[in-house]
Amino acid sequence: MSRADWVTADNAALLTDLYELTMLQAYHREGLQDTAVFDLFVRKLPPNRGFLLAAGLETALDYLENLHFPAEALEYLGSLGQFSDAFLDYLAGFRFTGEVRAVPEGSPVFPDEPLLEVIAPLPEAQLAETFLLNQIHFQTLMASKASRVVEAAQGRSVVDFGARRMHGADATLKAARAFYIAGVHATSNVLAGQVYGIPVSGTMAHSYIEAHPDELAAFEAFARLYPETILLVDTYDTLEGVRKVADMAERWGDAFRVRGIRLDSGDLGELARGAREILDARGLHGVSIFASGSLDEYAIADLLEDDAPIDGFGVGTHLGVSEDSPYLDSAYKLVEYAGEPRMKLATSKTTLPARKQVYRHSGGEGFYGGDTIAALEEPGMEGQPLLETVMREGERLLPRRGLDEIRNHAAREREHLPANLRGLRMSESAYPVAVSEGLKSAVQRLRATLQR
Repeated sequence: MSRADWVTADNAALLTDLYELTMLQAYHREGLQDTAVFDLFVRKLPPNRGFLLAAGLETALDYLENLHFPAEALEYLGSLGQFSDAFLDYLAGFRFTGEVRAVPEGSPVFPDEPLLEVIAPLPEAQLAETFLLNQIHFQTLMASKASRVVEAAQGRSVVDFGARRMHGADATLKAARAFYIAGVHATSNVLAGQVYGIPVSGTMAHSYIEAHPDELAAFEAFARLYPETILLVDTYDTLEGVRKVADMAERWGDAFRVRGIRLDSGDLGELARGAREILDARGLHGVSIFASGSLDEYAIADLLEDDAPIDGFGVGTHLGVSEDSPYLDSAYKLVEYAGEPRMKLATSKTTLPARKQVYRHSGGEGFYGGDTIAALEEPGMEGQPLLETVMREGERLLPRRGLDEIRNHAAREREHLPANLRGLRMSESAYPVAVSEGLKSAVQRLRATLQR
């Protein structure tokens, strides 16, 4: 496998849409190098979502700090026959020198609110579009889905089992990171554990059981090597498998330290009740029940509503691809150039012009009550400002936030959201997001100018 098969700091500049580069050459030829401001935001919430959980900022900042065109990239661009030598010489010295303001990772966000604001010379801010949308969009999508699964689990452990069905190798890493921010307890993805320090979890597959002459032999062999393991009991007959675990516990006595059993198929609620009955009757009250197999937040909520005695969940495909809502209506739009506001007027895709701040207001009793999107430094605004400057002149201003710090921030922030926003089934968000009078006036003035 060649180096080109992976996205690295040396080729990430080419992870862009071709039209970004053709526009850059046009900007360069026309001398359009003044400061531009781009907002990255989501136009609307997906179905049944009360909020989104912002994620991906650290990846975005890493990209901007390292953005450059090495010789190999320039050679490839030259081979396309679309770019002049003068432009390629310009790209040879290309770096991101701008500023970034952003909502902290792990913060709840709502439609039209900038998750990220990029302020830089127009070509620099323009080139970042594809990569920033790719990473902020994806990680926010994944964190938002995982937040729902964690909420449904009501404090029980949730483990990410999704790597094998996610859409590519980078997705498995970035999703595991986003899941952890949202409160998922561990991942089966070992590389994510190494890269991000996320706890890793996993035991056995059905193939291990099938490779042995019988189920009990497999259980005993594995438990000798991993005494505090969780045993997979549904390869053949689930409840018979549980009985074999109980028999093994009786024979082993004090040497038996198995922590739990895993159910992976069938009617999980009924099987969990049957398994709990068998275990408790044999005095194995401390052996937990872990469930997996085509789970999502809805299935978990239904199981717990039915009082299924399940202590933890492994969630794979439905979490890993955000099955019920696999994309966000995200955008990255120019809102200011050379000190003048800019906006798009297209039907259903109108944008808000100029630099902004988002203010979060208290709703009483410790809950948030609504947000206001305002012009930057608009007088008379109250509330907690969300956007903070995280990069200036192409360099980070704040120390890199640890993943546990971001995770803890997300947990605290979710506690301030009204319970109805955290529900699994809703027609639309009840959370009010207002546009300030100053920003409304700016929209009206600019609209009148553009429509002359």
